[in-house]
Amino acid sequence: MPSLSPSRTRATATAQVAGRGPLATPQEVAAYLGVPVKTLYQWKYRGIGPNVHKVGRHLRYRWPEVDAWLTAQATYELAV
Repeated sequence: MPSLSPSRTRATATAQVAGRGPLATPQEVAAYLGVPVKTLYQWKYRGIGPNVHKVGRHLRYRWPEVDAWLTAQATYELAV
C-alpha cells in the first residue's frame, strides 16, 4: 500500500475534521459559499471560480482548493 504524502494526509485530515469528504458536489460548494449552483457553472465557464475537476461526467471540487480560492478572494488592499 503506497504511503500518502504529508500534504495529502493533511488535506484529507482537514476535510474529515470539518465533517466533509475529500470531494464536493457543486450543490455542496454552492451551499458552503452561499451562491446558486448556476453561479458556480458560470464561474467555471469564465475560469474565475474555484478549481473544478471532472470525475467521469460529474463535476467535483476539492475542499482544500475551495478554501484556498475563498481565502484568495478575501485578500485585497483598500486604497487610502
